[in-house]
Amino acid sequence: MIQVKELTKIFKDRKRGEVRAVDGISFECKPGRIFGLLGPNGAGKTTILRILSTILRPTSGTALINGADVVEDPLKARRQIGFLSCDTKLYGRLTPREMVFYFGRLYGMKEDAIARRAEEIFQLFGMKDFIHRRNDRLSSGMQQKVSIARTIIHDPPVMVLDEPTFGLDIMASRAVIQFIRKCREEGKTVILSSHVMAVAEKLCDEIAIIHRGRILATGTLKEHQERTGKEDLEEIFVHLVGEENGANIGH
Repeated sequence: MIQVKELTKIFKDRKRGEVRAVDGISFECKPGRIFGLLGPNGAGKTTILRILSTILRPTSGTALINGADVVEDPLKARRQIGFLSCDTKLYGRLTPREMVFYFGRLYGMKEDAIARRAEEIFQLFGMKDFIHRRNDRLSSGMQQKVSIARTIIHDPPVMVLDEPTFGLDIMASRAVIQFIRKCREEGKTVILSSHVMAVAEKLCDEIAIIHRGRILATGTLKEHQERTGKEDLEEIFVHLVGEENGANIGH
């Protein structure tokens, strides 16, 4: 499970001064559930997920990953998660098989365990036809499958997914969505970010609507509908942002 407590991240910019990318947010993600961070680009979603994955340190506050504090014990927290980013690069000269085995070794797995797990993953995602090609010769959909494979080689209980369908074609996006649903079926804790309303509606059990580093509301789609009187998630988002700005910009 993920527990986020009063998380704040401030960046210093020469032109703009202090930029409060994340502003004192708190929430929980539970096993067997998909928790979505929904907001426009620049809302703070990626910063939150990078803190959860221990890439960034918060300015204040903290988060627990299955009880491991991302500030006090980042190594233990890191072992609990699989982090998938839309802009994570692959080593171009390696093959998918070499890439997955490399990451398995980084996680301290034994060679036979890596081989068994890799075989399961390659079968699951239909990767057998290209696991011996170089990564820099793969399509974007194939590369995303390699990214997923290396993310889950150690079978982590917590999945952190940053814009997982960004830039993918329909078939590749469909494969990723099926993978995320499978994570939920296996009882994993899943948190994902998206600026695409349809992805959030299709996948998320709970949705936190985030704007300018702050969470405006958290709940199921039904709860958001009941609170705002709006049916469509886009209209719900516009309504909540309007409330935050002191005016209903939805009208």
